Amino acid sequence: MESLASYRKCAERIRERWPGFRDRRELRLTQEERHGHAAEKVAENIVEDLFTEVLDWKLSDLNNQVGFADIVLTNLGIKYLVIEVKRPKSLTRRPKALEAALDQARRYASEQRILRVAVTDGVLFYAADVDEGGLRARSLISLGSAEPPVPDLFWLSVDGIWRRRPDEPPSRSFEDAPVMLNLAVRTESARLSHPKYRLPCYCFAFVGDAADCATWKLPYLDAEGRVDEKRLSGAIRSIIANYRGAKVSIPESAVPATLARLGKAAAAVGRLGPSAPATVPATYVQLATVLEQLGLLEQVLAEFESSVASPASGPSR
Repeated sequence: MESLASYRKCAERIRERWPGFRDRRELRLTQEERHGHAAEKVAENIVEDLFTEVLDWKLSDLNNQVGFADIVLTNLGIKYLVIEVKRPKSLTRRPKALEAALDQARRYASEQRILRVAVTDGVLFYAADVDEGGLRARSLISLGSAEPPVPDLFWLSVDGIWRRRPDEPPSRSFEDAPVMLNLAVRTESARLSHPKYRLPCYCFAFVGDAADCATWKLPYLDAEGRVDEKRLSGAIRSIIANYRGAKVSIPESAVPATLARLGKAAAAVGRLGPSAPATVPATYVQLATVLEQLGLLEQVLAEFESSVASPASGPSR
């Protein structure tokens, strides 16, 4: 990307304006220190500064409360990004709250046929593409970082937002972000739940439409976001063999990405990779073989190791 003139121009703008943005952000967060909390509006103001001061969007490109979405980013009337905004520091180091906000953003994006979603609490900013039944990371940014995160910000710029990122952003921790444990997250009550499994959308390996529970396939996590080994095994067999005599119906194009998600879950419970015992159930042996056949095994294990190395990082779905 460095060879593109648009990238170089954007990078120069980001480096020049990041210090001013960071200082302005600290001023906006002063009321959190003064009162012990800050309203969601503060985080919305930080988002506005990020996109119109650091990046190259016009103020008129930010649309508030379109449908139920907090912010929809548009250019020439085309909708590019749904941004779900939460109170400052209410998502940081709280994976369940972050997943709930992502579920909500995905549902609003689906209703408006928008292919990119983001969540932020004024401390972190995570953006992803809705891709093959899941999410593919686009940008993961610590908004208080001393150095400007140029590549991640470029993918949110006017010239970068419509491009597919060829790589996923590396995992990184947000060690500068304080832990906030007692903030209520309003997405909890607004979250859709599958009528049969009683699980939210992120617990499924394939989600065709975040607003339609009937398109959610292959549950493999429990309600707390932990790997459910029994369901994981069944989900894998539903693709590579059969489960109770039937294969799941998902698009063929989505199979590699779906298996990669299940592979990371298998690695998390020690069924795949170097930490797996010498003898594992045949399902996981078959999964490793198929992932290797698809050229995904090394990538899956590398991404899992990266997530383990940075436990405080953003979502790894």
